[in-house]
Amino acid sequence: MRPNGIALRQNFLLHHARQLGTLSGLLVLGLVLWVLTPHFLTLSNLLNVAEQATIIAIVAVGMTFVILTAGIDLSVGSVLAFAGVVMASALHAGAPLPFALLAGLVTGTVCGLVNGLLITLGRLPPFIATLGMMSVARGTALMYTGGRPISGFSENFRWLATGEVLRVPIPVIVMIGIYAIAFFVLTRTKLGRYTYAIGGNEEATHLSGVNVRFYKTVVYGLAGLFSGLAAILLTARLNSAQPIAGMMYELDAIAATVIGGTSLLGGEGNVLGTLIGALIMAVLRNGLNLLGVSSFLQQVVIGSVIIVAVLIDMALKRRGKYS
Repeated sequence: MRPNGIALRQNFLLHHARQLGTLSGLLVLGLVLWVLTPHFLTLSNLLNVAEQATIIAIVAVGMTFVILTAGIDLSVGSVLAFAGVVMASALHAGAPLPFALLAGLVTGTVCGLVNGLLITLGRLPPFIATLGMMSVARGTALMYTGGRPISGFSENFRWLATGEVLRVPIPVIVMIGIYAIAFFVLTRTKLGRYTYAIGGNEEATHLSGVNVRFYKTVVYGLAGLFSGLAAILLTARLNSAQPIAGMMYELDAIAATVIGGTSLLGGEGNVLGTLIGALIMAVLRNGLNLLGVSSFLQQVVIGSVIIVAVLIDMALKRRGKYS
């Protein structure tokens, strides 16, 4: 019995090694920045870091679902911009706030569902399908606005970004709620089980009677939905919906997901790791800004962190395969 117990403990540690390592990395990074700059570890700055992380963290939730199916979504940034423009146009047209918010969410969801249908029914590779949607959504947003931002909104709408509950910003509360729901979906629902199964072995999942096309389409629809939600918060924060918003957000979302331990090969990872990954990126940017590091060097640092994260992921997979 004892050897079996040791083996189970080793398997548990190996399975959660990435998440534990990522969390440890976040804590160590925070301590290092605290030593280097006393302004980092203050309540106001920590809340600022959490608020800065919200947009990418919410987009990364949808990216986590997609990557768990061994897919990719390069359109999330452009869909965010398109959804923001649609919502802002509705607000300027005098639509009630709930209707305008719904318009933004529906726009994002429809774009995601189109991605899913192109991949499942059109049999396009996810890279190509979402690359096409990236151009279509961005181009449509630019044509609709003439390349100009839509700005000037009511305080009721802006409260979504500027409001606080017990000193905690509303976007942070929304982010926590989204991650709680996503965690429940992945761990307690049929959609979550099939998401992991599709990424682990899509053919076997199909042969077991699962409607793989349906669930993959739903997953891409969720990615679009979360992009629409992020568009609402970003527009409220900036008091402006810009057709060029969300540039490179897809790469940041992928980075947060991978740093958080989700395998690019699919079937392995969780949203809690993604949240830690998003926080690591926000902490890095915040700390480097406090230290006066140039934005160019920041890109080098963050890119290096992504490369290291992928190397660790591959090393752990090889260890799990041959152990």
